[in-house]
Amino acid sequence: MPNPHDPALLAKAETLVDALPYMQRYAGSTFVVKYGGHAMGDPELAHDFAEDVVLLKAVGINPVVVHGGGPQIGAMLKKAGIESQFVDGLRVTDKATAEVAEMVLSGAINKEIVGWIAKAGGKAMGISGKDGGMVTARKVQRTKKDPDSLIEQVVDLGFVGEPDKIDTSVIETISAAGMIPVIAPIAPGADGETYNVNADTMAGAIAAALGAARLFLLTDVHGVLDKQGNLLTDLRPADIGRLRQDGTISGGMIPKLDTCIHAVEAGCEAAVVLDGRVSHAMLLEIFTQEGAGTLIRAGQTSM
Repeated sequence: MPNPHDPALLAKAETLVDALPYMQRYAGSTFVVKYGGHAMGDPELAHDFAEDVVLLKAVGINPVVVHGGGPQIGAMLKKAGIESQFVDGLRVTDKATAEVAEMVLSGAINKEIVGWIAKAGGKAMGISGKDGGMVTARKVQRTKKDPDSLIEQVVDLGFVGEPDKIDTSVIETISAAGMIPVIAPIAPGADGETYNVNADTMAGAIAAALGAARLFLLTDVHGVLDKQGNLLTDLRPADIGRLRQDGTISGGMIPKLDTCIHAVEAGCEAAVVLDGRVSHAMLLEIFTQEGAGTLIRAGQTSM
């Protein structure tokens, strides 16, 4: 028989009690989670992630998972002898590349995540933007300045899209049935073509359309750091603008934060950038006062 005075058992009970106000606050809410990066390639972290989303569902929160798969697509393209080119972090996608991307994202990766969730005791349904007319994409337009003439030139990225219209009824039906939607970032265009969509962008658009309480972008960094390497825990769009201007924010963090800003200004309550390499990072962010990443909200400056 366990000792009721065991400090370890008491600590577990206190942890649950501390989490109770957050469970009550978010019960019935929707959380959209973009899952990717190194966390997706590590079996132990994948197991932890699956446990996290199953726990969220069990306490009355509706998690919606949107996953990436860039490294896996790259590996499959290499096997097929197809070379990849990138413009501003987006893969130039011809017809052959689009077919490989759909096979990897909607097939292997999507069903693997569904399997992890099932192993953790949950029920998930794997879909893509094609299913039920959930997402209609439009072709991404990009320009690039010619280094010699300094003239802006249009760059054709091929079958790279971004969400244009979103019908959330499929997601809501799956969630209401007690399951967790797992969404691959593939969507048809109005032209009938299939487009590869950046997973961050897809997650942000879905979070806005659902009016989600939280959008989580799991990354390979702790969050947004200041110039001294300290974590910035609470930001507004104006703060992000200043941090971009002074060079604190650069590189791949810029499009992630742009996604967060668009989401919170279009209906998502708040977005969080956090380190997916940290075990149970989402639970630490949601159910503790300290949090674990950088929270982005609409409104006036927090700095």
